[in-house]
Amino acid sequence: MRVTDKLKRLTGETDKLPKLQSSNETINELRRKIDTVIERSRRIEERHSASFKGKAQPLESVITGEEIVNEHGTFYFTRSTFHESSSHGCRMVGDLADIDMRAAGLIAGSSEIALMNPADGLYLDTETTGLAGGTGTFPFLIGLGWFEDKNFVTSQLFARDFPEEKAMLNFLQEIAAQKQFLVTFNGKAYDINLLSTRFILNRLEDPFINMPHLDLLFICRRLFRHRLENSRLVTLECGILGFERTGDVPGYEIPQRYFDWLKRRDARALEDIFEHNRLDILSMAALNAHLTELVGTGTNPPDTHPGDIMAVARLFFEYGDSVLATKLYEELIHCEYTEVAKETRRQLSLIHKRAECWEDAARLWEIMLADNPLDLFAVEELAKFLEHKKHDYTRAIELIEVILDRPVAVAPFEHDALIYRMERLKRKSGLHLTDNGDNENPE
Repeated sequence: MRVTDKLKRLTGETDKLPKLQSSNETINELRRKIDTVIERSRRIEERHSASFKGKAQPLESVITGEEIVNEHGTFYFTRSTFHESSSHGCRMVGDLADIDMRAAGLIAGSSEIALMNPADGLYLDTETTGLAGGTGTFPFLIGLGWFEDKNFVTSQLFARDFPEEKAMLNFLQEIAAQKQFLVTFNGKAYDINLLSTRFILNRLEDPFINMPHLDLLFICRRLFRHRLENSRLVTLECGILGFERTGDVPGYEIPQRYFDWLKRRDARALEDIFEHNRLDILSMAALNAHLTELVGTGTNPPDTHPGDIMAVARLFFEYGDSVLATKLYEELIHCEYTEVAKETRRQLSLIHKRAECWEDAARLWEIMLADNPLDLFAVEELAKFLEHKKHDYTRAIELIEVILDRPVAVAPFEHDALIYRMERLKRKSGLHLTDNGDNENPE
């Protein structure tokens, strides 16, 4: 890799360097980038040193917990309880345990989870020394969560140094043995694979190999990508749960803070990491409750974005439940969000078309054309229906002519297809074909 490419990675640039006219300009550009990297590193170091001046604070004085001793050594353990009367964004903790397990099984693609109890679930999130994965990545903090009645409990297993890993993983085995299914956020791609590697390296049995797993990231991408800029957990917290973090430690600082702890043994470097991890776990529980409510009710919950309901309807259709998908789509036909209403009518019309409910499909195409006479999809579908089912060639020709009068409204290949269809319609109209093709399917 060239030096310029390495510098672009460090400075976060994605565009290519501009073409320079001389070697001096190239050298000056490289110097500027090196200065940028050095200045950013200096600012990060100053922020760390400014935050943790003075005498180092021991772990027990900053983070309430206890040392756990087992046959493989020791590690540090914390436990916190979010009581049912407390809130997390717009959700009450006590309501998070009311999970529709049928819906949980649906979004996880697991019939086993559908038969389980919410209290059987283990929520898991790790904090590590890097994001690359592999044997060089160390999960120094393992956060866990589960429901006890209406309360939500979080426990954190912390390796104060590398040799404490085996004792920590052994304790994780014991907790996992008490649960029936796993809930993570991007755990299938990262956390569980990483832990599997660590279990192997420590010659311990992996308790998660056959455990049913609900990874919330994938369903969140499918249901909310239409209105959220990304599927990061903090974005979902703000956009879905109504929760916004303040003073949260940036993810890129977490590995360095652990290395600082190993060097200085100042627990102040860790305090924000523990809080960050606890919030991740609680947010997963809140997100799971929201998702299962959204998917499980089959209705339009109050204050839910119509686009989310449309995404759920699409999900049900893909899973083979066209009846429920149709029900949800019907509720959105006249939605105030223009794009949602348009896409809803499109998808629902195709469902009716596949079911050969031609009149229902045609009704939707007429609604679409009433809103926009230049809607190419509606024109084409209604023209097919009029040609093959109603044999109303005159009306079909009129619809196409509206589009052709505005040649800039369609791409060249679409324009050619419309010309071909209209010529065929005119031939049929000229021959006065009124009773042939009753059994034709629109093309």
